[in-house]
Amino acid sequence: MTASDLAIEVQDLGVRFRRNRRGRRNIKDLFSDSSRRAKPGEFWALRDVSFDVKPGESIGVVGRNGQGKSTLLKLVAGVLLADEGTVSVNGGVAPLIEITGGFVGDLTVRENVRLTSGLHGMSKAEVSRRFDGIIDFAELEDFIDTPYKHLSNGMKVRLAFAVVSQLEEPILLVDEVLAVGDKAFREKCYRRIDELLADGRTLFFVSHSERDLRRFCTRGLYLDKHRLAMDAPIGKVLDRYNADYPTGV
Repeated sequence: MTASDLAIEVQDLGVRFRRNRRGRRNIKDLFSDSSRRAKPGEFWALRDVSFDVKPGESIGVVGRNGQGKSTLLKLVAGVLLADEGTVSVNGGVAPLIEITGGFVGDLTVRENVRLTSGLHGMSKAEVSRRFDGIIDFAELEDFIDTPYKHLSNGMKVRLAFAVVSQLEEPILLVDEVLAVGDKAFREKCYRRIDELLADGRTLFFVSHSERDLRRFCTRGLYLDKHRLAMDAPIGKVLDRYNADYPTGV
């Protein structure tokens, strides 16, 4: 299979962050590749990570807190840039990564739907056509003209998922946000994800919920010590993770 046949291709990926201001990289560092070592005050969030994802695959990313799961998702989404290696994504992504991403506190729900949908690439005609469905899915009919900042966290999650799940991009990125919200709405989101997977979408899913990972994912990536420790069927990955860390995250 060639690179053009893959949904996602990651090769020798590495990204580093600073722990404090003293370790901050300067302009010279940005244009220099003189050393593969992290400088004082820096650490590798991910290192030497390589994997491919075929169109239509459902990938679950597993690991303890702080091992680079959300960082990997943001690299695939194009929110972060790698310090080493490459990330190639063939096709658009529908990112459900941070519930506040793209929303403006002082704008109303109505205004935010139009703004964020447009930022995700929907035309004005598409937004108008999908608007009622978004509001209905988010269960915010009584809050259309309420400023976003006055919504509860649960309402914000509902709105974010409602917008992103309407996108027709082939790759869906989900990062733990479904842990917020009531049980009834989570089940509603799960049914929508099932519909998207049945439609042939590719899922890249970060979660600590073993139940959700087993439900949606067929394959798992296990990140440990900031590297890819295992790439295998999701059941085997979860068994390995639970054996390594029986007390959880």
